[in-house]
Amino acid sequence: MNFALIGAAGYIAPRHMQAIQATGHSLVAAYDINDSVGILDSISTDCAFFTQFEYFLEHAWRLKRTGDQALDYMVVCSPNHLHSAHIVAGLQLGCDVICEKPLVPTPDKLDELRCMEQETGRRIHSILQLRHHPAIHELRDKVVAERQDSKYEVELTYITSRGPWYQASWKGDPRKSFGVEADIGVHFFDVLHLIFGELQRNVVHYRDDHKVAGFLEYEKARVRWFLSIDAQDLPEAVRGRQSTYRSLICDGEEFEFSAGFTDLHVVSYREILAGRGFGTQVIRHSLEIVQAVRQAPREAPRDGEAHPRLLALLQARSARP
Repeated sequence: MNFALIGAAGYIAPRHMQAIQATGHSLVAAYDINDSVGILDSISTDCAFFTQFEYFLEHAWRLKRTGDQALDYMVVCSPNHLHSAHIVAGLQLGCDVICEKPLVPTPDKLDELRCMEQETGRRIHSILQLRHHPAIHELRDKVVAERQDSKYEVELTYITSRGPWYQASWKGDPRKSFGVEADIGVHFFDVLHLIFGELQRNVVHYRDDHKVAGFLEYEKARVRWFLSIDAQDLPEAVRGRQSTYRSLICDGEEFEFSAGFTDLHVVSYREILAGRGFGTQVIRHSLEIVQAVRQAPREAPRDGEAHPRLLALLQARSARP
C-alpha cells in the first residue's frame, strides 16, 4: 500500500517511516515546511517531498487519479494544532488516516472528525502505542485476575526531559500543543481508563509550563499522578544516565516501563493494518480528561492524594528564604 506523511522533519516522524517500511509498504510522498529530511533516503529514494502544502496536496490528488498509485494512508505527524486540518485533508483524498496523539484538543473537535469519517467513508486511527506495552498488559491482567473489592493505590510518574528549545518551539505554546497534560499525558490518561475503569473524580493540584500534577479516582483505583518535562524532577538514581523516567506503582508494586517504548510504532501499524486500530471513539475518554485538567482550577491536595514528587516540590519551595 501507498503512504504519505505530513510532518516529515519532526521528532516522531522517523518512527512512522520505519513502521511503514517494517510492515512492507511504501512511503511515496512527504511534506514539511522544513527541509531537514535526509532520513527519507534510508526509507526510499523515490519518495516525493514538498515544503509547500498546496504542492503536496496537488501531487496527492494527481496520484489519486492514476489508480494503482493512489494513496491508501495519510500519516499525520504535524504540530498538534494542525492535526485536525491535516486529518480532514487525508480523508477527503480518500485515505484512511494514522495520526499521532493528541488527535484533537477537545471532544467537540473529535465529534467533527467523526462526521468527516461518515461523510468520506474512511477511518481515523490514533497512535496509542502505550496500550501495546508489555508492562501495561501485565498490570491490566493483574487487575482483571484479582477482582479485589478495595481500590488500588496508584502512583503514576512520567518525566521526559526537554531543553530550552521546547519553550521556544510550538510545543511551548499551549494554544498549539494544548499543554503538557495533552502533549505528554494523553497516553497515560488513556491507559489508566483502560486498566481501572470509569473516572469518578478529577482534581488538579499543580500546573505550570513544565509540569502538572493531580489526583484521579477511578472505579478500581486512586491515582496520584505527576507529569514533567523538567530534568530536575528525574529521580537521583537515574539523573545523568537517562533523560526519561516512566513508572506506575500499584499497591507498592512497580511497573516500570522506561524501556521498550520506542519500538511500539511497528506494533501499532501492524494492528491498524489488521483492522485492530484505535479509532475516534476509543480516545474520547482521554480527551475528556485532558480538557478537564486544562480547565480545572488548582486545589490544595487532601491527605493521601498528593503525588510524592509534588509534595517534595512544594516543601522545597516553602523552605526557601
